[in-house]
Amino acid sequence: MNFAKQDKEFLQITDDIISNPSFAKLKELSHHGINRYDHSLSVAYISYKIAKKLNLNYYQTARGGLLHDFFDTNYQLGFWGRFQSIVRHPEIAVKNSQILFGLKRKEKDIIQSHMFPFGTRIPQYLESWLVILVDKTISVWEVSYVTVYKMNYASGMLKLFLLNLLR
Repeated sequence: MNFAKQDKEFLQITDDIISNPSFAKLKELSHHGINRYDHSLSVAYISYKIAKKLNLNYYQTARGGLLHDFFDTNYQLGFWGRFQSIVRHPEIAVKNSQILFGLKRKEKDIIQSHMFPFGTRIPQYLESWLVILVDKTISVWEVSYVTVYKMNYASGMLKLFLLNLLR
């Protein structure tokens, strides 16, 4: 997300996370058709901007939003294992974040509750609710974008096939 990379205040708040090699590994993990790093950056930046407008704690919103999916994925898991990771990954993200960056109470709640209503944690702060709404909105957009792209590609291939068939 280019806007985030040009916003000096946002970068000042999140630079220790963004520049961390362990966090940078999220660039290698697929998430809704893009990578988890870009997804997390989008969630964090949009949440941060809205939190500023609403006079919420934008500092903790940016950091919690950035760290909400800070976990590694085991692609060897079957359907049931992947399903369980939906519920359990917030706790793993909290643990990873706490070890590397330390967490304030609100940041921890943002991460732990971001899967609501699918997770086990009910959000306690407005900032947590904000990150949940932004995360869900961006996730739907990402999945929709990738699906439309694939459908356009498939229909283009079908058109080429039909044109070649009619020659």
